[in-house]
Amino acid sequence: MARSPLNSKSKTQPKAKTEAKSKAKAKAPAEAPLRQVTVTGWPEHEDVLSVILEREFAQQPGVYTDVATGLSSVSVFLPLADADKAPTRARLRAALRELAAAGHVVEPGTITVRTVPPQDWSESWKRHFKPLEIGPSLLVKPTWSRRAPKRGQQVVLLDPGLSFGTGQHATTHFCLTQVAALRSGVEAPTLMDMGTGSGILAIAAAKLGYARVEAFDFDPDCVRITAENAALNGVSDAVKPALADVTKLPLRSREHYDVVCANLISDLLIAHRQRILARVRPGGSVVLAGILATQFKDVATAYAGEGWKVIKAKTEREWRSAMLRRESN
Repeated sequence: MARSPLNSKSKTQPKAKTEAKSKAKAKAPAEAPLRQVTVTGWPEHEDVLSVILEREFAQQPGVYTDVATGLSSVSVFLPLADADKAPTRARLRAALRELAAAGHVVEPGTITVRTVPPQDWSESWKRHFKPLEIGPSLLVKPTWSRRAPKRGQQVVLLDPGLSFGTGQHATTHFCLTQVAALRSGVEAPTLMDMGTGSGILAIAAAKLGYARVEAFDFDPDCVRITAENAALNGVSDAVKPALADVTKLPLRSREHYDVVCANLISDLLIAHRQRILARVRPGGSVVLAGILATQFKDVATAYAGEGWKVIKAKTEREWRSAMLRRESN
């Protein structure tokens, strides 16, 4: 999912997802109760509330819309130790104030924190996460789904658990679409996934037949969960996630890839564009996501200054993502 419109002073600063978007926590024991943390707003607030909860709690939220009131409730489920009620409310109130100062006023902005049995948490995820088709070549689905793939579709199994990245968010969906599209007609392509989160992009690439896939994240939990998800999908030999931080990558790279995916926040994409672009093979593509539509022009301008042109772009709600290639001389 995408990065936050809030400034770099947030606790997840360099998928900021510091890489801030995808940050995963260790799973709670099945027998332990959980805290459900919910913020309520109108449907147009769903994405920005999802970013707040993801940033603060390193987890992909679920969304429920009340048909009677029209309000959307955006929730995460956390181990009790990670969500003391008073501090949790205080953190979220501060985040909402920060959003309001940036021009995103969320109403009513009601914050609730309640303790729920683990079985309620499990069933809640099953209601929110459904199979997702990425064109004719890819089907992403949770393990409990009985949905059969169409002929020629590769299947990625991924349960939301307490980790980020199931393909449901606009930015991840765009990246998956590009990973699938850029595979077509290319012999033995290679891919780097920066800020891998749950590993969904890297696993999808391996399933689609990319010859070499590299993935990294600065969060050790994400590295662990990506390895677990790779094993679940039978691609452990192809997807071996590494612990690394995009802000600390060398400015020059010996390794280059046909596709580089960077689903990060705008500030990181701009500040570290040379590190990102240094890993793209001549003639290759870079997929940028996690960008608020209001910030996209700044990102596109920064990459244009390096000689890169937007080839495809898509806006969904508050987010705009793009695939770029180097302009020919």
